[in-house]
Amino acid sequence: MSALRTLLTGLVDYAGLFPPAELQMAPAVEKYASYKKGPHAWMLGRFILPVSRLGEFQGAAQAHLPKGGEPWWLAALVNASSLRADITAAGDFNERLDIGAVVDTFELKAGDAATIREAAKMMPRGAALYVEVPLDPDPAPLLDAIAEAGVRAKVRTGGITADAIPASPLVARFLSGCAERGVVFKCTAGLHHPIRASYPLTYAANAPVGTMHGYLNVFTASAFVLHGMPDAEVVQVLDETDLASFQFNDRGLTWRGHTLHADQLGAARAYATAFGSCSFDEPVGDLQTAGLLR
Repeated sequence: MSALRTLLTGLVDYAGLFPPAELQMAPAVEKYASYKKGPHAWMLGRFILPVSRLGEFQGAAQAHLPKGGEPWWLAALVNASSLRADITAAGDFNERLDIGAVVDTFELKAGDAATIREAAKMMPRGAALYVEVPLDPDPAPLLDAIAEAGVRAKVRTGGITADAIPASPLVARFLSGCAERGVVFKCTAGLHHPIRASYPLTYAANAPVGTMHGYLNVFTASAFVLHGMPDAEVVQVLDETDLASFQFNDRGLTWRGHTLHADQLGAARAYATAFGSCSFDEPVGDLQTAGLLR
């Protein structure tokens, strides 16, 4: 099913340091190293960490990092209040050429256009910047600023409480806003599972349950948006709870009579790049259980 592989390749940025997993650095690095060597490494994206923990990462990762060839690619979370210092720290890290890991992506939370413009100016050559924006109120002005600055957007699609999960119309509005402006984006939080359903929100015993977005829903919806689907139908894709309604084959993907060809999925993935997840086992395991992955 090459269409499924097109949709999923490099999709999961590993965020094991963050809730609800909230691992210590050493076990998070060990898990990422094992995933890099595993049969589903093609689904794995970057390792996400705060820029302030790069030194800790280097110590924990030394035994696992490649000694030649392609390095581990890192996404570093930076703060608007210390942006210049954070970028300098990442640059210093990257200059240690024997490390075997490179920060090539930055992620920043911003609520105003001025911060977005200033951050864009500070970016090192070749680095990608994702700016996390709120979904409500309408993020259109911030998406305008992101598009004008030539950077990327980031959206929070869940959290460890039910009220952190955004309503589908808000997600659909964001997806449409990115498509209209040609803005590349990624998601973070709440996309551990492929299909929308009720799941525990943390790994604690007796954890509260919430209706979480599915990553197949979100990234299929983003592809349909890019190819002209109106928001009302996009919301239906986001709200789909039947995994069998997503049909993959070598030619493309079909959802309830709507079809995306493989090349359309590939074009969409150039805009919808990844989602951050503190688990890699869950996104993979659910697909295996459903018979979509071996």
